[in-house]
Amino acid sequence: MTQSVNHEAIDSPYEKIIEMLNFNPEKVVSPCFVVDENLLAQNLETLSHVRSQTNCKILLALKCFAMFRVFPLVRSYLDGICASSPHEARLGRENFNKEVHTFAAAYSESDIVDLCNTSDHLIFNSFDQMERFKPIIDKSNSASGRMIEIGIRINPEHSEGALPIYDPCAPGSRLGVRRINFREDLVHDISGLHWHNLCEQDADCLERTIKAVEKGFGDLIGKMKYVNFGGGHHITRPGYNMKLLITTIQKFRQKWGVEVYLEPGEAVALNAGFLVVTILDIIKGSDMDIAIMDACVPAHMPDVMEAPYRPYIMGSGKQGEKRYTCRIGGLSCLAGDIAGVYSFDEPLKVGDRLVFTDMAIYSMVKTNTFNGVKLPDIALVPHGKKCVEMVRQFSYDDFKSRLS
Repeated sequence: MTQSVNHEAIDSPYEKIIEMLNFNPEKVVSPCFVVDENLLAQNLETLSHVRSQTNCKILLALKCFAMFRVFPLVRSYLDGICASSPHEARLGRENFNKEVHTFAAAYSESDIVDLCNTSDHLIFNSFDQMERFKPIIDKSNSASGRMIEIGIRINPEHSEGALPIYDPCAPGSRLGVRRINFREDLVHDISGLHWHNLCEQDADCLERTIKAVEKGFGDLIGKMKYVNFGGGHHITRPGYNMKLLITTIQKFRQKWGVEVYLEPGEAVALNAGFLVVTILDIIKGSDMDIAIMDACVPAHMPDVMEAPYRPYIMGSGKQGEKRYTCRIGGLSCLAGDIAGVYSFDEPLKVGDRLVFTDMAIYSMVKTNTFNGVKLPDIALVPHGKKCVEMVRQFSYDDFKSRLS
């Protein structure tokens, strides 16, 4: 799973986003996620360029960004979605209505029955599961007239330096079939190979991974219809080596004669979303002030704790960089409900608005109602506009409906 692990290293590009901000944070009810379709479209234009230069297909990874309100825009640029569960696959089928690829570490029989109604490609993590469920898929294909294609996720056993928790090729990984366990006698039943080993990384990492895949699985690639390079390609990040990515895909397609898929999540919505919060209180700590916001880190931006990383706040600096330094915390009972330590030109005060950047990815899809805190509203700056449109507001009923 691609996760945010090194946002600190790209603080500076966010300052450019301040100049492009298409809404006034003071006019947004907080807490609120705001996705800017104008910034989203810029990312999609970049991805579209990759598609046009390489004839590859690009899928939106819903595990990272699943705001279906913007699917009409995203759909006009990309080829489909990749899902990690029956619910994501159904969302993709009903709201994106293009190709649906599904992969999970394991499926239940009921999962497969559901997925046969929504997926075009089912990717298995083991040959045992593929053999077990292939009769259900064949029966569905026969009854519906559709052709669900089957793929296998492979483990290239090649790591590219990601933290172990985010490295699908780390020793002991449960993800992907290793070459020693590959069932060559079942190659005729599969249409594609899939791997995923990158995490917010550049094209040189992909280039090295491909060499490892060709070394381990080269005798199988030419027998496939397609190969999926997975996600983790930080294509829309400033400074990404676009030229190398394009030539790498072109060379692979020419060499093997197969279709190539990419399934980025972060690259689609990178830097296109924000979380607007309000300062509720300022507490005097033993070392510095602590500002309490109307948001909750473990509930509203859990990746900050899980990755972990320090999210960027517009107009802020690192500790001691600006005149006033304080710690930003949330309103829950968890002692570790802390976003990080920041500095500002002026002391914060109750009622101030803060804007956390890069909050479209791995935030809205992971929110929860810990402590019963209200989920942030979701708003949109429509493409070509500078006004904010409220998309969804949450209430007590959303909290209660998740309980028994």
